[in-house]
Amino acid sequence: MILSSIVWNVDPEIFRIGSFAIRWYGLLFALGFVFGYIIMGKIFKWEKIPVKLLDTITTYMVVGTVVGARLGHCLFYEPAYYLSNPLKILMVWEGGLASHGAAIGILFAIYLFTKKVNKPYLWVMDRIVIVVALAGFFIRMGNLMNSEIYGIETSLPWGFIFERWGESVPKHPTQIYEGLSYLLIFILIYKIYLKQKAKLNHGLLFGIFLILLFSARILIEFIKEPQVEFEVNMIFNMGQILSIPFIILGIILLYRSAKKSSIRA
Repeated sequence: MILSSIVWNVDPEIFRIGSFAIRWYGLLFALGFVFGYIIMGKIFKWEKIPVKLLDTITTYMVVGTVVGARLGHCLFYEPAYYLSNPLKILMVWEGGLASHGAAIGILFAIYLFTKKVNKPYLWVMDRIVIVVALAGFFIRMGNLMNSEIYGIETSLPWGFIFERWGESVPKHPTQIYEGLSYLLIFILIYKIYLKQKAKLNHGLLFGIFLILLFSARILIEFIKEPQVEFEVNMIFNMGQILSIPFIILGIILLYRSAKKSSIRA
């Protein structure tokens, strides 16, 4: 079985000069924002939104994502440690980012952004989630390059042996499973946007995004290794528990969007 698996031992660093290093995770994280910026630029152009607002929303997104992801990891997964060592929260380079925290950070950042522009919150979110889904793909590929957040043992031929962490048996490459899920979600909601942008109900894309992305997250979590010790004996881990409210919100948004369509009909 080991012969039919993939041995994975990629160096997370692309290159290093003294104490300065470029890492795959950082590069892929940045690429998510670069491609997101390009796509949002096209959306703003199509909808005749001032391009100067693109830089503003990008800044809000970057800050909201990083701050939210870091606080999410510290408070959801290791609260006792970080509340006892609050300065450690600032040491992002030591690792520890949570996608659910990033989601909350983005929601709050966009709320602040809409206070500065004359656009409804759901109008902005329907467009933002398109690029967020794509960024999620790049981030999970960064996790793969770090050999982190992988799954339980598997006998499937595409199992990865993550040698960097001393693994000797194939494990599910859950980073790839999640990354491809996010990429498919991006393709779906972007196509819906392109077809319906002139008559898009507020909340439709946001609702689809929340339901699909966090449902995928719940399913994939069943074959993931526990991220922290307290998850070992849990029926549903922290990632799954935190996904449920987002799915419920997505269902509500989709229902409201469908109701608006039926009223117009």
